Formats: sequence, C-alpha cells, structure tokens
Amino acid sequence: MKKIAILTFIFFASNISVYSMYDPDIKFTKTTIDYGKINKGENGIKIFEFQNNGTSPLKINQVYSSCGCTIPKKPQNPIMPGDFGEIVVKYDTNRLGLINKTITVKSNSKNNPVIFLKIKGEVKQ
Repeated sequence: MKKIAILTFIFFASNISVYSMYDPDIKFTKTTIDYGKINKGENGIKIFEFQNNGTSPLKINQVYSSCGCTIPKKPQNPIMPGDFGEIVVKYDTNRLGLINKTITVKSNSKNNPVIFLKIKGEVKQ
C-alpha cells in the first residue's frame, strides 16, 4: 500500500512539472514609463510592450488603473508564443500636476499572474 501511495505521488508530481513547462510567460520591455514634463492637453498615450516567452498562448484577462484619469486598453486576442503584444495607456493630460499612477495587469502567465505597471511625470500649464 505504501508503494502505491509513493508511486501515485511521483506520477502526479511529475505531471505537474511537465504541464508547467507549457505555460505562457510574460516579459515586459519596461514596467515604468516616464512622461517627463508635458504640457496640458498634450497626447497622453503611451505603450507598454511585452512578449510571450512561454510555450502556450498568453491571455491578458484584465487591465485596470489606480484612477479614472488613466485608461488602459488590453489586447483582445491571445498572444502566441514568441509574439509581442502591447498595453495602451491614455492619461488625461488636462489634469495639472504630478503623474504617479499604477496599472494592474492580470493574465494567465506562469511567472506573474498579476503585474503592476507604472506611469509617472508632470503635467504643466
């Protein structure tokens, strides 16, 4: 009975490690974008580029920001292994002052199911 239990454990443990090799693996080029000093009303669109370094499709499930002044847009289709994708972020540059916002990305990636991206800068009159 003990041998059966040990063999069963080894079988399931080896299957878990084999299946984990076939997971998506998201890698962002940058996790922080600095707008620098920009003028009120300027283009507030920036792009976070990433690649799926895994061996199965990467699905971005949800993307949201820390406030309503920042609108992120996620890719609609899965990102295939080796392919690149992007999260487009639009900041409302009609709001004066410092920019210090966080964008949360939830995916099926094995390494980071939740990633926090940041934008920073300052909007001047």
